[in-house]
Amino acid sequence: MTVFKAFLHVLNKCNGMVILYTALLLLFGGINAKSGDTTSQFTADKPEIVIVNQDENVGITKNFTDYIAAHSKRKELKSEEDIDDAIFYRQVAFVIYIPQGYRQAVLNGETPELRYKSCQSADASFAQMMVESYLAIQQNYVDAALQANPDEKNISLNEEEVCKDITQTLEQTSTVHVTTTLDTNSMSKAAGYYNFASYSLLAGAIFVICLVLTSFQELPIRKRITISSMNYKKHNAILLASNLLFAIALWLFYGLISFVIVGKVMFRAQGAMYLANSFVFTLCALTMAFLISSIFNNKEAVNGIVNVVALGSAFLCGAFIPVEWLPDGVLAVGRIFPAYWYIQTNEYLKTLETVSVSGLKPVFINMLVMALYGVFYIIVANIVSAKKRVVA
Repeated sequence: MTVFKAFLHVLNKCNGMVILYTALLLLFGGINAKSGDTTSQFTADKPEIVIVNQDENVGITKNFTDYIAAHSKRKELKSEEDIDDAIFYRQVAFVIYIPQGYRQAVLNGETPELRYKSCQSADASFAQMMVESYLAIQQNYVDAALQANPDEKNISLNEEEVCKDITQTLEQTSTVHVTTTLDTNSMSKAAGYYNFASYSLLAGAIFVICLVLTSFQELPIRKRITISSMNYKKHNAILLASNLLFAIALWLFYGLISFVIVGKVMFRAQGAMYLANSFVFTLCALTMAFLISSIFNNKEAVNGIVNVVALGSAFLCGAFIPVEWLPDGVLAVGRIFPAYWYIQTNEYLKTLETVSVSGLKPVFINMLVMALYGVFYIIVANIVSAKKRVVA
């Protein structure tokens, strides 16, 4: 009981750091949750296109240019120099050059080559796909018309019908029905919040617990503990239990905040798994802090340790930067931190539509890995603590 009271007395002096990391979680965790918003609707953006038509603008050539103009933002430029400048400054994404005699060549069953210029952007790629799609359909209908009239040299008499068939084919659309019940917006918010919470939980645990425990490592107190009848394992167990109460209180507090920031998803099975995953990570952070405090007795070194461990794992594992944006090499290094397995679980949960035992297998594996980290930290902490009991 004496050890526990001393723990609470020192802990009371660290309230400011708990408030600081909570404020960071509210600020950046809320931003992460907000940026996780997604939309299920898509609106195609029309690319800026210039058509340089050197052929007569009638018949199948006119049908081609009309289609491209209807599905793009057509711009008129007078000279080749203006075109090059527009591409350089990305005022135009794609330029199509239609050669002289294009219409007659198509009607004769030939495939005249078109020249292109582009700024190598996404809009340019979309424009090229649109043009190639039209040309492929055009070629199919022209070939069919030629096969239907093998005795004629060209299909000029059927040109209007071919143009009509091309237009009708290109205007066909498909209706997509989304049958999933997964609320992607809410799940992304939850993942964003709990990913950043890994930093607040880890930094808070390391900073506060290390400062508390280093107080017990001061020479006068350590001498009194050494000559007392209390076994060092029992002493460490009491300190670990005291730290456990603090860590659980911190986890509960951050969990309650998630109900406010994340919302309704926290009342579902997925929300319960987010809480369970963060609880296991909190225990792992607790044992890591206990190990660090057993190795380092300098209070001034705690700030540096927080920066190395908490910030390092946050950047390498995906707490600050989305996992999909991190290179494979960075994620490979991040595997050495428990935060990696914690964040991987969060990322998996946001795509989990239904909660089942088989579906949760990756979650349980990641939790087991974090638990093994915790056991390892406790074993090493006890070894280090035993060796340090010899007082000079």
